Amino acid sequence: MVRDTHAPKQLAVIDHEEGNPMTATATVAAPTATATATARSRTRAWLMLLLAGVFEIGYALAVGGSQGFTVLSYSVVAVVFFLLTLFALSLALRTIDVGIGYAVWAGIGAVGAALLGPVFFDETFTPVKALWLTVIIAGVVWLKLSDSLKRPQAENA
Repeated sequence: MVRDTHAPKQLAVIDHEEGNPMTATATVAAPTATATATARSRTRAWLMLLLAGVFEIGYALAVGGSQGFTVLSYSVVAVVFFLLTLFALSLALRTIDVGIGYAVWAGIGAVGAALLGPVFFDETFTPVKALWLTVIIAGVVWLKLSDSLKRPQAENA
């Protein structure tokens, strides 16, 4: 039996009646405490990854405002956000695959900075930028979906 360590599962035990191999009864066991803890761990990892993405947006905006690290206040904020985003990302990547986690983190940072840049700085937001941000978001979503689809196939192997 293949065990999935990423999500809680129900295990079925099938007993055949003596003398009749066509008759069976199934007993379903509840998910184990380990499987439930693993599901909670994955949820915490994704929340940590989202937090890392928010810190990444703060970092990108602070670097933009630092004018090449010549404005002290923005420079200090940029360094703080940089350390926070790396710390949160490293915690998330303990559980989440590196490729998926990094893509989601970078996508959150890119989209957030592009959307908030015009709010804080003299930047423009054009329909073309909106189109390409949509492509980035779709790419990250499809990457995550492809990873989710891969897991059930690995369980059946």
